[in-house]
Amino acid sequence: MVRGGSRRSNTVKTASGASTSSAESGAVEAGTEKSDTYSTNMTQAMGAVLTYRHELGMNYNFIRPDLIVGSCLQSPLDVDKLRDIGVKTVFCLQQDPDLEYFGVDICAIQEYCLQCKDIEHCRAEIRDFDAFDLRLRLPAVISKLHKLVNHNGGVTYIHCTAGLGRAPAVTLAYMFWILGYSLNEGHQLLQSKRACFPKLEAIKLATADILTGLSKNSITLKWESDSCSSVEISGLDVGWGQIIPLTYNKEKRAWYLERELPEGRYEYKYIVDGKWVCNDNEKKTKANADGHVNNYVQVSRDGTSDEERELRERLTGQNPDLTKEERLMIREYLEQIDIGLSTRFGLAVQQGRPADEQQQIMELPDEQSRRSFQICSRSDEVGLWVSHDD
Repeated sequence: MVRGGSRRSNTVKTASGASTSSAESGAVEAGTEKSDTYSTNMTQAMGAVLTYRHELGMNYNFIRPDLIVGSCLQSPLDVDKLRDIGVKTVFCLQQDPDLEYFGVDICAIQEYCLQCKDIEHCRAEIRDFDAFDLRLRLPAVISKLHKLVNHNGGVTYIHCTAGLGRAPAVTLAYMFWILGYSLNEGHQLLQSKRACFPKLEAIKLATADILTGLSKNSITLKWESDSCSSVEISGLDVGWGQIIPLTYNKEKRAWYLERELPEGRYEYKYIVDGKWVCNDNEKKTKANADGHVNNYVQVSRDGTSDEERELRERLTGQNPDLTKEERLMIREYLEQIDIGLSTRFGLAVQQGRPADEQQQIMELPDEQSRRSFQICSRSDEVGLWVSHDD
């Protein structure tokens, strides 16, 4: 692993030999505490022991001669470090809250890249610690990445915050869909260069969504009790950082949640009066390495043909690979994302976004695929929606 910045000590000497002020020392300690908190949250959310030390500066690894996975840039100085090793594209997956948490001035970094003229900075946001959001956003993110790589050439630097979850996942999906690696082959290469934890299931499901379609089915979750004041759920399709309240039914003396979810497996946990618990009446996972157990639900869709079911099972199995025809279909689909979301290969438009988001209706130019579809006009939505900030 290469560190883009020098290692910082807790005590820095001034020209006179005196130690830095207590304010500076306090800033270092605050940075360390933020890294500790982030690492703890990352370990809990990802199900693996992962550590990120923001105070030690940018770190990265070459996965291929033209592809780097790393942690976030922290200042314009990091841009020059990347230019020195041939980077032409900085592909940032962070959202604004990620940047704000560690005090990163993304505008200063973007402005400096514009001044340099030989390196391009691009954002394609994915929510941290959220495999469902990763699944939905991957097609448009990879489409954007593929076009940038073709246009800029050179070395591409893909990063999230720590470079341990989102960035490796996007890199692996790019290797799988575009560069011709099998998923396991790409994962082995990735792990041989950088210890990380990409969400393989999200990549598998995103692949199947493109080739078989993204359909939803309704589920109902139930907590039987009339002695508690609140019941919520975390996980499912909103990730572990958010919660969904259940509704109490007085007649049935139970709490209910009805939700539409795309096909796939979702883990979740109940929060009853502030306490995180599993429901013994619903399916539970085996304990992970840390002893944690969650509830889970397997969502299937109605009316699936045998061919579609077999294809989805293969693509979400232990060693998924793509045929030449399937990879070509995915590439053609990705190339169409800049003009809208194609339903030609079965991918439905994304559902379940907030109702107040502005949308517009467009039609595909392809006569065989002339269906109405929606794209989101908000520039911060990437996912299966098209970003208008290109």
